[in-house]
Amino acid sequence: MRVIFIPEDFALAIVELHGAEGERWLRSLHATVAECAARWSLKVGPPLTPLYQNYIAHATRADGASMILKVGVTTRELFTEIEALRIFDGVGTVRLLEADAGVGALLLERLEPGTQLAALCERDDVRATVAASSVMRRLWRSAPSKHTFPTVADWGRGFRRLRERFGPGAGPFPLKLVDEAETLFDELTRSMSEPVLLHGDLHHFNILASAREPWLAIDPKGVVGEPAYEVGALLRNPMPQLLTWPQLRRVQTRRVEQLADELGFDKQRLRGWGLAQAVLSAWWSFEDTGKDWEHGIAVAESLTGAAV
Repeated sequence: MRVIFIPEDFALAIVELHGAEGERWLRSLHATVAECAARWSLKVGPPLTPLYQNYIAHATRADGASMILKVGVTTRELFTEIEALRIFDGVGTVRLLEADAGVGALLLERLEPGTQLAALCERDDVRATVAASSVMRRLWRSAPSKHTFPTVADWGRGFRRLRERFGPGAGPFPLKLVDEAETLFDELTRSMSEPVLLHGDLHHFNILASAREPWLAIDPKGVVGEPAYEVGALLRNPMPQLLTWPQLRRVQTRRVEQLADELGFDKQRLRGWGLAQAVLSAWWSFEDTGKDWEHGIAVAESLTGAAV
């Protein structure tokens, strides 16, 4: 097998995110891809750029079938993605064909044409929101009685880390907004409805057009919580284009009202989850890399002013 191409910006991002473990992973990436190619009888093509947190490439199986090979650093998040895809079993999501959690490799169905929902969103956000709602309804199912998925409450502990980092203040984040988001997250978590297995990151770049179903989700994180939680990622995307849209608060008001109608949820609850998660996502970005957190704060502010 030929030496695989590893884009420099991807390698830098992996080291920034994972440190020494990321460096070790990059050094072994060629051998990992070669091992997967041999085990699953694949011819692996060039990577699908731009790459983010995982190495992703087209692959062709010996029988001629087109696949996607995904290889990532062996983190808990990758393990829960594999488990979530097994449970979803292709209903509302891409199909998982093979996986080896030990080396962080997934062999996935290739979705055709594979157009991201973000493309439709730019032309017709109302239709894109309908599509996303339909995928959400297909996905949700009762969480297994025994599982290793994080819960929404687990994710909410990010607010505690933010407070520990900045003491009585909120560092670069608007204190009043952090206070509101933390209070909302706590209140919504304590009053959640029956928990289900959620995708956890269901936004316009993680929903692709498919021949098998009109739209299918990819890259689930796998988290257990009430269904209303799922709308948060959608409300802060597409990123960064969303912040260039005129009258954003009016757009967010319409989105919240539309999602409430499509999914049968309370509008104030959806707005609350969207605002709280936007601030939490800003903190996660700051915590991981110290940058790119401003988008989450801007989205939270747009939801603060949403008239629902």
